[in-house]
Amino acid sequence: MSIVPAEALSDAVRGPAGDDAEQAAPLAPRARLLPALAAVYRAQLSRARVARIPLLFVATFQSVGIMVLMRGVVDGGPEARAVVAGSAVLVVAFVALNLLAQYFGQLRAGGGLDHYATLPVPPASVVLGAAGAYASFTVPGTVVTAVAGSLLYGLPLTHLWILAAVVPLAGAALAGLGAALGLLAPRQELATLLGQLGMSAALLLGVLPAERLPGPIAYARDLLPSTYGVEALARTFDPSPDWAAVALDLAVCGAVGVATLALATWAYRRAAVR
Repeated sequence: MSIVPAEALSDAVRGPAGDDAEQAAPLAPRARLLPALAAVYRAQLSRARVARIPLLFVATFQSVGIMVLMRGVVDGGPEARAVVAGSAVLVVAFVALNLLAQYFGQLRAGGGLDHYATLPVPPASVVLGAAGAYASFTVPGTVVTAVAGSLLYGLPLTHLWILAAVVPLAGAALAGLGAALGLLAPRQELATLLGQLGMSAALLLGVLPAERLPGPIAYARDLLPSTYGVEALARTFDPSPDWAAVALDLAVCGAVGVATLALATWAYRRAAVR
């Protein structure tokens, strides 16, 4: 009777299958940016349709109400164009900046970022998908506000197609800022406060005509991302718009949007690893 070492016997029983079992199973490859972005966008848009419709109505009603109130002190001319353009972009600020800051602040405080961190998706897709969904959600309210304001102040409707460029560019800039505020705020309550302050700044600095603002406040207006979207829309109400200036304003708005979305992506990575 031969004696077989225990190690050899265990190797014979285990065989190749045992070797494979001891090896770590490979992880699934990370999703590519565009498919992941599309998935997050659809999910966020579906969620926003259910939860944000009442708030969109409030944002639109608020902007239309501001135009009605300003009608008593503004008759027409450049001031009327500034009021209508600022009120239209204010709808974007209410949803894309204010609500997105609250959403990411709540997501961070409630541990929702841990869920996204476990998914094999790039961080940029989470930020861009949520920002795009919230910005897209503002389109109906912005159009309604711009049309109502044009009729109220007797402004031409001819060039309102520029909203197709103003809404996504201003929405990207404001959504990136809102996401960054929500992700960088140490507490959920502070994220809500910062979102409210940002929307108030868009209201005061965007709706009021620039000529009536004091010097230091006028400089602060130039730092607000939505200002360039307001200026681009307001210029199109002129009888002969300066399209070069409109294109420059939109280019600046787009550049600010890229910067704020990059900041929000960095803030997401920073918050997700904590």
